[in-house]
Amino acid sequence: MGLSAAAAGDGTQLCVFDLRRGQQEGQELDKILFFHPADCPILLQLSVIGLCEGIVTFTRIFSPEEDCEVIESEKRSHVFYQAEPDIWMVLVVEKTKDNESNWRCGALQGILKEAHSLFTMFHGPIRTLLDRQPSAELARGHLRTFLTDYLSDFHVGKKIQFPTYRDSLKERGTIQMLTVPREVALEVQSLTTVLGSCLGNVTCQSLILFEDLLVSTTLPPDDTLNLYTYAVLRLTPRALSSNASSWSYLRKGTSVSAGPTSSSSNGTTAGERYHSRSRDTSPDGQNQMHHNFRPLLREKLSKGKDGFVAADFAATEVRGAVPLTPIIWFQQAEERMYLCIYQHKSLTILLLIPASSLINGEEGIAHVKKQMLENASQKIVTVEQKLTRGWGGENAYHVSGYRYLLVDPDRRVSRASPPGKVTTLAKDSLLALNRLRQEVDLEKSRYRRSDPSHDKDFEVCIRTKNNAWVIAKITRGRELYMALEKGGETLLYASTAVEKFSNRYCEGAFSTD
Repeated sequence: MGLSAAAAGDGTQLCVFDLRRGQQEGQELDKILFFHPADCPILLQLSVIGLCEGIVTFTRIFSPEEDCEVIESEKRSHVFYQAEPDIWMVLVVEKTKDNESNWRCGALQGILKEAHSLFTMFHGPIRTLLDRQPSAELARGHLRTFLTDYLSDFHVGKKIQFPTYRDSLKERGTIQMLTVPREVALEVQSLTTVLGSCLGNVTCQSLILFEDLLVSTTLPPDDTLNLYTYAVLRLTPRALSSNASSWSYLRKGTSVSAGPTSSSSNGTTAGERYHSRSRDTSPDGQNQMHHNFRPLLREKLSKGKDGFVAADFAATEVRGAVPLTPIIWFQQAEERMYLCIYQHKSLTILLLIPASSLINGEEGIAHVKKQMLENASQKIVTVEQKLTRGWGGENAYHVSGYRYLLVDPDRRVSRASPPGKVTTLAKDSLLALNRLRQEVDLEKSRYRRSDPSHDKDFEVCIRTKNNAWVIAKITRGRELYMALEKGGETLLYASTAVEKFSNRYCEGAFSTD
């Protein structure tokens, strides 16, 4: 099948395959680990994966050190991501005649990276699952449920709608921080200290969010990003607003803990560390890998009357199943931890308890939660009140006259104009900004190949219709994207606007002086 062959359903396909499997004639199906849509004919699945495998093999001839990232055809875009050594994820999206299919391939690849990072945080590296069960039944089962639940976020009616040009001022794979004054920062630090001591001599880790913004973390950057991403997708008040339940951590019953977990995509090394730290010969440890563990299923999450979010992750076919406390794997911390979620109004606290320190499982977790309520409740109320008083609402980071996106890739932090303000931009401005970001992505990719140890500084200003300007500026690795409408006709206007913004909101990081 060629690049222009017809696709099933709405033209969107997502596949995961292993190049080390199915190399013998007649065993080609064995390499397929996941394929969406699930009802796609087997011959078409084989054809799509055969084509993708051929592209990967062919491009390696010319660039053995560089992975294939995207192949464009007249009707489709094929976006590639090597999640782990020889395990590939490929997203195929169909182009339409309207501009709604005008996406940025870097954003689509970000979806694949995010999906894999979240998967490994909960289930471990795919290669580890394959090594544990060579038949791949376990890996396929987890991938099928997890990726299906993940894709549900992109469903619009019966179709899947991925980010388009309208999302040009968003950056997936970054954290959005809440800026707080020194007085409040000291209160947050005090709360973090109390949370860390909930298990006595063993230090617990924590993340604190206000609305969808990160306030505090004690985890390393990669682990923080993965857990923050999950929190914004499923755990914050905004994510839970449609789910109401009376589950409580005091509810009685027997349970088993959720599956061993991992993070990120460093392949064999991460897998070895995960495997060496996740051996468990207890009945619970043996069972947890085989439950229908679905951390992205929205109806599995609900806030209880005590403020704790119950994660009803047990398989529905298990009689008497009760909410479980999931265990997740942090690659940088190199530790498995229980995840407990607590909410007070707009404040979300993710408390992480080292799994190796709890002998009694759920009973021990109940004790830790009780200690947290006794020791930290008043501090939680105080922090939430002070953050609420200083919060400017969803338009807190709006800058009049500017529509912008600030990205710090090294820190994995971003800040952007509120979505409601971005929608006021003209379609032509958004399309121009999207095209500019595509060119910047290509330029960054070329420069990384030629000189991976240094970042390239550059600036692009483009005048579009009705005296609008779209701007991209990269300085010492930090990135600024901007759209200005109803502006002046000269380049001086655009450069002056960037200077003013940089000096006032970025501490001069993008100034020419």
